[in-house]
Amino acid sequence: MTDQVQPTMPGEAAMPVEPTMPDEAPLATEPHDEVEPPADPDDASLLGLIDRLATLLDRTELSELEVQVGGTGLVLRKPSAVAPPAPASVADSDATSAGAAATAGASSAADAPASLERPSVKAPLTGIWYASPAPGSAPFLTVGGEVAVGQVVGLIEAMKLFNEIKSDLAGRVVKIHAENGKLVRAKQPLIEVEPL
Repeated sequence: MTDQVQPTMPGEAAMPVEPTMPDEAPLATEPHDEVEPPADPDDASLLGLIDRLATLLDRTELSELEVQVGGTGLVLRKPSAVAPPAPASVADSDATSAGAAATAGASSAADAPASLERPSVKAPLTGIWYASPAPGSAPFLTVGGEVAVGQVVGLIEAMKLFNEIKSDLAGRVVKIHAENGKLVRAKQPLIEVEPL
């Protein structure tokens, strides 16, 4: 039996397709469920693509894979990506209470919840973040500066296209999370804004 290779995007390594035996049945979610083969060849092709994407996700360090084609979207997540957050340990609560007793610790403990509650402008897509319109030019925003709704806060390069990222918040810029020329992920906070 020969190995088949799945066609890929340019610059991407070819991914071998696991050959299946004709007598292998698809796995059912419940022992008593019977899985019927899809009647439409397009459905079979889509299910095959989903299986290949799931295999790709398993073989990489990614925790989530999102695909959008037209009006249809698909998100695959590893179980570790949807696991509930771990409860605070005893060591964490001891450190917080000890820090609250000290003057410096009290101010840092007060600042931490404020930064978590502060609204932020989030990246609408994954790509490379640029804080200025051109290399060597002034950045769109600076810490301490004001931002208005609809104001361009930066650029994200994705698939050779530069996308203007506009603020959906108004206020004073408190912190800029994204680093110029570095990868940002969709829904990642780019800037924190303190409402005026």
